[in-house]
Amino acid sequence: MEYKDYYKTLGVKKDAGADEIKKAYRKLARKHHPDVNKGDKASEDKFKEINEAYEVLSDEDKRAKYDRFGAEWQQFSGAGGRPQDFNWGAWGGGQPGGSQTGGQYRTVSPEEFEQMFGGGGGRSSGGGFSDFFETLFGAMGGRQAGGARSGFGGSFSSADDLFGGRAAASPPMLDQEHPIQVSLEEAFHGTSRTLQWENGKRVDARIPRGVRTGSKVRLSGQGGATDGRAGDLYLKVEVLPHAVYERDGDDLRMTLPVDLFTALLGGKVSVQAIDKSVNLTIPEGTRNGKVFRLNGLGMPKLRKPDERGDLYVTVAVELPSKLSEEEKRVVQEWRELR
Repeated sequence: MEYKDYYKTLGVKKDAGADEIKKAYRKLARKHHPDVNKGDKASEDKFKEINEAYEVLSDEDKRAKYDRFGAEWQQFSGAGGRPQDFNWGAWGGGQPGGSQTGGQYRTVSPEEFEQMFGGGGGRSSGGGFSDFFETLFGAMGGRQAGGARSGFGGSFSSADDLFGGRAAASPPMLDQEHPIQVSLEEAFHGTSRTLQWENGKRVDARIPRGVRTGSKVRLSGQGGATDGRAGDLYLKVEVLPHAVYERDGDDLRMTLPVDLFTALLGGKVSVQAIDKSVNLTIPEGTRNGKVFRLNGLGMPKLRKPDERGDLYVTVAVELPSKLSEEEKRVVQEWRELR
């Protein structure tokens, strides 16, 4: 297993703050987004790496574990150790998922989620995380020696198997949470995820229109179970950055390139909103940075999906990169007229 430097992936320093990490992530995500690089396998793989790095570095708990692991891993691998020999239990200091004592709630790690639902059910279409991620955040007590997974068609004889061998000392919490990623288009139209238990039971989860990052979809009775009681499973939504639009609540923002002549003389340009194309009238003498508001072309409102936010379009006037001699002469004459 190769060590992954998530800081290097996002191009930030190890002491980078949350805002800097988020900014770097958005920039890279836009550059390598599948919608921008259709059919480009290298960009698709890079996009997955970027998402994985952000998944860790944007989460305080995961980041702290990763930082601690990095120093110990370098020492461990330098001594000739193998990934399967690393003492995950001693390093992790507890059961996977970061359970909290004294409450009825626990977060489920990606590995546990795959074990619970058979594999792939809760993941976004962008694909799963690497073996490095799974080993680091999903394997502390959840994998067999040598890296084999007990999910994907495996079976569990007890809650100990499912929750890393500590159920007897600390019973599994009833309500559970797991993150899922959706694209902006999926958040706009609404989507679904099909979850499948290892015993073949299937559960359909509907993701409503207008969900935002941080929204939670509740699956009643699909969480942990003990003493005849069943908790709920909460799917915590993360809406991925888009190559064109930036979301601001229910509003969307985008930058629209406009050629110099249209900006000077005025005209109509086509604007691609998230669901349709509309014409925008550019007044004569429009300046660079001018913002136009297109009512009702933003995201659906979560509580009132028939209502939508607005689309804010910022004009970016494009100057000619090269002028012919004739064009230079005309511009010079125009300059003299002013």
